[in-house]
Amino acid sequence: MCGIYAYIGYEESCLECIRGLKKLEYRGYDSAGIAGFYKGSLKAVKAAGKLHNLEEKLLSSTYKFSLAISHTRWATHGKPNENNAHPHFDEKQHLAVVHNGIIENHAALRYEMVQQGIRFSSETDTEVIAQLIALASGGDIIQKVSYALSKLRGSMAVALLHKDYPDTVIAFSRECPLIIALEPISGQAMLASDSNALPAMDLDITYLGHDEIALIKKGEVLFFDKDGKPLHKRQERLVHDAHLISKQGFDHFMLKEIFEQPDTIRAAFRGRLNEENAAVEFEGLNLTPTDFLNIKRVLILGCGTSYHAGCIAAHLLEEYARLPAQPAIASEFRYQNPIMSPDTLVIAISQSGETADTIAAVREARAKGAKVLAICNIKDSLLTREADSTIYLKAGPEISVCSTKAFTSQLTVLALFGLYMARLRHVGRDDGKRFIQEVYQLPQLVLSILEKAPILQELAIKYVGYNHFFFMGRQAMFYTALEGALKLKELSYIEASGYPAGEMKHGPIALLDENLPVIAFACNRQTHDKLLSNLQECKARGSPLIVFAFEGDNESASLANDIFYIPFISDALSAIPVSVASQLFAYYTALARGTDIDQPRNLAKSVTVE
Repeated sequence: MCGIYAYIGYEESCLECIRGLKKLEYRGYDSAGIAGFYKGSLKAVKAAGKLHNLEEKLLSSTYKFSLAISHTRWATHGKPNENNAHPHFDEKQHLAVVHNGIIENHAALRYEMVQQGIRFSSETDTEVIAQLIALASGGDIIQKVSYALSKLRGSMAVALLHKDYPDTVIAFSRECPLIIALEPISGQAMLASDSNALPAMDLDITYLGHDEIALIKKGEVLFFDKDGKPLHKRQERLVHDAHLISKQGFDHFMLKEIFEQPDTIRAAFRGRLNEENAAVEFEGLNLTPTDFLNIKRVLILGCGTSYHAGCIAAHLLEEYARLPAQPAIASEFRYQNPIMSPDTLVIAISQSGETADTIAAVREARAKGAKVLAICNIKDSLLTREADSTIYLKAGPEISVCSTKAFTSQLTVLALFGLYMARLRHVGRDDGKRFIQEVYQLPQLVLSILEKAPILQELAIKYVGYNHFFFMGRQAMFYTALEGALKLKELSYIEASGYPAGEMKHGPIALLDENLPVIAFACNRQTHDKLLSNLQECKARGSPLIVFAFEGDNESASLANDIFYIPFISDALSAIPVSVASQLFAYYTALARGTDIDQPRNLAKSVTVE
């Protein structure tokens, strides 16, 4: 979840690292640091808190680094303070290390080294890496890193500097992404956790693979396997579109990304729908129609927002494709003993493709013989390399920590996949055409929600003083309520819970009074009458009622204290416009409360640790 950036080029390497870290701060912002060579010695500058604290310290520093490694941290082991900030040194200050991931056996390794008289200066697992490499006897740096890899358990992306290699950044990786980039004319070299951090220029990039080691110099990169044997790695050309990672006049990345959703939803279905044949055509799908026809059960894995998308998708697959489908929380799945077989399809959902729990669950599923389909936004991410096939979201970079456009793109892609599976089985062409026509309407429907953003801002301001909210819905609206509650929690630090409306009377009704607003999602025709009864129960107990309902729903309006109208669409797709509306409500609530919208406390965008 931490961000790594390294640069080899000119005297402005500190400035270049700060620029790169600013694009990676969504991965963690508890502390930051940088290390490089100054007058023949390794030096570091570190600061607790957000990146601007490190930037201020560097401005008052005299250090000029021709190459540097830098880091922005999301704390796992050790408090988020300056002492635990990266980079970390070995005891003799011969090498400096920055690290993303978790060293699972760090306590045992630390104990062994303490017994040998090694002194540690931090609480982190990362310091173990530095001490371990320094202790490796004999050989060059490749052999020392190879030795460390043989001892370390867990996930890691590591960049390090060593006093004997003053012109080189050494990197290695296991289950965490690292991208190496060269500018072919000037020879500038960069190392980053995410390609979005790289400068807007044409670059030759290489993804560091599992247990691979790289020696990075100006104009040159050498690759080795875990045993120190040379490797040949394929390079790709990367061309940046810089405007995608700017706010473009919006106050926050999140607001920009909410307003991008008409375009990102359109991108998710563009070129994939054949209206004449009522068919869905996914590009680059490695699994064949026969493979999908042989599927007897679908298991959908995800965490957080991606899990909620999976819940909605499972409901749609059972309803329309008549396939048994079950969502599963990836972090729990890997510790179960699930019944799997070759006729089980596992759909793994992750915006980043780095989510550690999801990747671990995928490996468990593949080991049991299941086929894996990834739903992902990032090309060549770890998840896409682990899966049998991938459908990309095409949502573009999502910078705000709280997911918005990636979620609705996930729902769109999963709806297309539901139609694909349904058409393979029993759904006829006419029904398929009707579904496709509704998908085509989604961008305009979402645009109409965005045009009513001031109404949602007024609602948010009206209810901003409440510290607890209760979200409810039925069928897919229940899972949409879970996502709505999550957004409000993440952004506003308000306690919010999502619940199936029919279950309210089996316990949570005890919470209802005038101090607990209820947000009800009434956009499910099949269960609408039953939801009205639930609204009556809430109203009778004095809870303020905010209802998101289809246009023309006078019955809901008669019960609600406040109502927000959603343009009519089928139950199968209604989660998309309702989610956009709830995103805006959460955004404006956070804005009114003055919280950090793009970087909420304690969170990070890519959860690469367990």
